[in-house]
Amino acid sequence: MNNTDTINRRSFLQTLSLAAGALATTSAFAGELFKKGNFNIGYSSITWGGKDLQAIEDLSSLGYKGIQLRANTFAPYRTKVSELKDALVKNDLKLAMFSSGNVEVDPAKFQSTVDTHVAHASFVKALGGSALQVTNSLRKNGQAPTTAELKKLAEVMNEIGKQTADLGVQTVYHNHMNQWGETPEEVDTIVQALNPKHVKLLLDIAHYKQGGGEPHEAVLKYKDILHTLHLKDTKPVESKSGYKFVELGQGRVDVPAVFAALNKVKFKGWAVVELDGVPDPDKSPLICAEINKKYLTETLKYPLS
Repeated sequence: MNNTDTINRRSFLQTLSLAAGALATTSAFAGELFKKGNFNIGYSSITWGGKDLQAIEDLSSLGYKGIQLRANTFAPYRTKVSELKDALVKNDLKLAMFSSGNVEVDPAKFQSTVDTHVAHASFVKALGGSALQVTNSLRKNGQAPTTAELKKLAEVMNEIGKQTADLGVQTVYHNHMNQWGETPEEVDTIVQALNPKHVKLLLDIAHYKQGGGEPHEAVLKYKDILHTLHLKDTKPVESKSGYKFVELGQGRVDVPAVFAALNKVKFKGWAVVELDGVPDPDKSPLICAEINKKYLTETLKYPLS
């Protein structure tokens, strides 16, 4: 073994030792910081692809106490709300959040957009929920929006939020890749234009990271308007998008730092684990939910309830 090999091996062992020490420190720090359960953990049904009753049963079996349902549940259950509510009650799940869909800025679609989300708010209220999230349409030809467009989006969301508030339902804005509000700068323009009385922020930590920001910094920055979080991770892959969303602890998001920031600001809302789809073909939605639970309860020492 030459001197270079010796140095490389020593360097590798030192790095390994430091990594192990950091992991132990993070684990101990997390256990000390998060075991009290200051905020609630929920899980999104999106990974089940519309099989909401299965999602409800699976998540309940794992011990999750909240669920996020999507707008696709509205049509089949709008006339039989009690059936869906009974399923939630039977499985001891609260409706932590409802995905209400896109907000259009086209003036010709203003009234229909507002009416859609207000109808969803009534549905949420009937299910025992108190919040719905809104997003917006895809970026047009990949083009970044102008400041005026972002402010117009916030204006429409403010009107939606004003009307859903009359029903006792909080509207929240969800930052999202490939939409207006992809980058931290765009998110900030939108948030600054929101009326905090009517619209608050749902911070998706993976979308925010992929968009170029640090989510733990966003928690501190937007603590006064932060209502909910989406917990998920993101990692680079060789694909058209260059990334994919993965389970917590599998990617680039510094989740412990996010939890530390939540603790610092004394966050009391819902943190909803979300995976847009099953990231690997040999997994299932239930397996992904188990992986996320293990990370939360064993790595971060944070209880589901």
